[in-house]
Amino acid sequence: MALAERLKESRVKKGLSQGDVATHLQISRQSISKWENGNSYPDLDNLVKLSVYYEVSVDGLLKENEESELENEEKHPNLDFIRGNSEKDEGLILLVLAFLGCLIAPYGFFVAPLVIKRNKKTNTLHKFIYLACACCLFVNLFVVYSVVGDYLGWGTTTVEYLGE
Repeated sequence: MALAERLKESRVKKGLSQGDVATHLQISRQSISKWENGNSYPDLDNLVKLSVYYEVSVDGLLKENEESELENEEKHPNLDFIRGNSEKDEGLILLVLAFLGCLIAPYGFFVAPLVIKRNKKTNTLHKFIYLACACCLFVNLFVVYSVVGDYLGWGTTTVEYLGE
């Protein structure tokens, strides 16, 4: 497929008219028509602007085979997340689980590692989730130490009355 055909196909996929593209690029509609008919070619600046506007790589517009879009999706699986098309974002759920682990002492020892393992960089709150899990583990460690210490009598002192 030639550049002209890919330009037209990309424009049609986005549901844009030649006038819309011309207005966005601040050029005449006739220039867009010439590019799509193969009578002329866009300069490099306009080609980059077109690729951004159509959300297609410059390589995808210039490449001769049709597999370029599939290859691009395989090489960059996070493109859907960047574009806001990600299927699920577990960030809020994982954060709630981490905070619940702080409230229930032994529960946090089991949940925090699972939440850390489940957390992905594509989650919106992924750094905050790590912080919440660390706090959860610290709080659980403190609570368990306190309970065990009270049970075993750690840190208690007894005073004997030596008076009459």
